[in-house]
Amino acid sequence: MSTNKRGTRYDEEFKRTLVNLYQSGGKTQAALCKEYGVSQTALTRWIKQFSTVETDDGEILTAKQVKELQKRNAQLEEELMILKKRLPSSRHTRTTIRSGS
Repeated sequence: MSTNKRGTRYDEEFKRTLVNLYQSGGKTQAALCKEYGVSQTALTRWIKQFSTVETDDGEILTAKQVKELQKRNAQLEEELMILKKRLPSSRHTRTTIRSGS
């Protein structure tokens, strides 16, 4: 939970409500901050945190989920690079079968 300089805690529902009010075009950030007594910094952070992106297949992701996916993708790419370095090239993995005794 976020706190302001007065120590007020805001729950997730409150944050999402303010973000929705901003995104719907009904209120500016300045108006929301004044009306609800939140800092510009906090509101900006909540907008980034709760903004959504729609994927090609219609899935809705929050900015936080996108960031987590980017982090996971980077981890997987690093693991793949490590595995590729360990994997011998195909010319070295061929086995020659010799016939005869």
